[in-house]
Amino acid sequence: MHLALIIDDYLPHSTRVAAKMFHDLAKEMIQQGHQVTVITPHFDKELPRLIEDSLEGVTIWRFLSGEIKDVPKVTRAINETLLSHNAWRAIKNKIEKDTFDGIVYYSPSIFFGSLVSKIKKRCQCPSYLVLRDFFPQWAIDSGLMRKGSFIERYFRYFENQSYCTADTIGVMSERNLQIFEEATSSSYHSSILRNWASLIPHQLPNDAVCLRQRLGLTDEVIYFYGGNIGHAQDMANLMRLAKGMQQYEKAHFLFVGQGDEVDLIQELATDWKLDNFSYLPSVNQEEFKDLLAQVDVGLFSLSAKHTAHNFPGKLLGYMVQSLPILGSVNQGNDLMDLVNDNKAGLISVNGDDDLFLANAIKLHESVKLRKDIGEAGNRLLEAEFSVTAITSSVIDALTRESWVEK
Repeated sequence: MHLALIIDDYLPHSTRVAAKMFHDLAKEMIQQGHQVTVITPHFDKELPRLIEDSLEGVTIWRFLSGEIKDVPKVTRAINETLLSHNAWRAIKNKIEKDTFDGIVYYSPSIFFGSLVSKIKKRCQCPSYLVLRDFFPQWAIDSGLMRKGSFIERYFRYFENQSYCTADTIGVMSERNLQIFEEATSSSYHSSILRNWASLIPHQLPNDAVCLRQRLGLTDEVIYFYGGNIGHAQDMANLMRLAKGMQQYEKAHFLFVGQGDEVDLIQELATDWKLDNFSYLPSVNQEEFKDLLAQVDVGLFSLSAKHTAHNFPGKLLGYMVQSLPILGSVNQGNDLMDLVNDNKAGLISVNGDDDLFLANAIKLHESVKLRKDIGEAGNRLLEAEFSVTAITSSVIDALTRESWVEK
């Protein structure tokens, strides 16, 4: 099969987990005998409308778009709304009736429905939506958007268009599947498609920058958060944990990434006079993997206001490196049972600061516990989140004849 993979962010320029996941998916598809073309935006107005290149055997079509990351919300909304239009204008002359045999597209963004529909119509092929984010619902839950407002209705239109274009929709967990089916009255063909990762751990190269030397650390236990630093993560939750751990001289918190709450975490660190905290801006994927190979605990947080039940992709990076997971989630999130029951981490409900702190202290005090939990996490990764199994599942869905338009 020749497969089109559509995503709003891709390597090597991206530092986000989604870009790494989609690249791993593309490589595994190639490994299984398929041809892959990734369709993704680029943002350099000095370059042509369409750039064709490749990365590790993956063909990439990069179409010109306005900026959609780390820009004001109105600018982002306008530029994301134009994603399908800009993409189709750039690639339509390259697509023939037999160009693609299937489409896999990733949400967020919710604005690729029109592009997918046009490719499906021309190529008469099925599509698979990898749904990782219930937007705009999470924004309503977080108080960033008012339910019933014009802007909610605007985003709901594109959300529904994205869903309607998919022949099947893959969500992250059993609980997410239940919520999705209840919210949509089971109007769509949906199933569970977990996040995924390559199982090969990263080996630190000899020329890698020594993290501890860079931060002035020696034998401290490094609690690491890497990825989006935004409202959905409730970064104040993690900062309260760092504050609670100040009494432990050998505990240090390192946050690496970008997002809407970078200023917040830096302000809290200053206001609370945290000497056990460091922040670094986003790094490229290779540098990020170097960091993961040098830290001791993988951190994450999900806002208590969420009604959806996300499985943050960053956890897979922690599990690949056999790092123990420490985090907190919204009430009822089945991620907590999955990780805790498999002894792959210590996860509590966001708002229970005492238990979150107690779990952090346990990991601080026991090297053996960190090692045991990290190894259990790696076993869980292999059992549930292998990119090989995920790829086969997606391919199986795309080849079911009953979903192909005749």
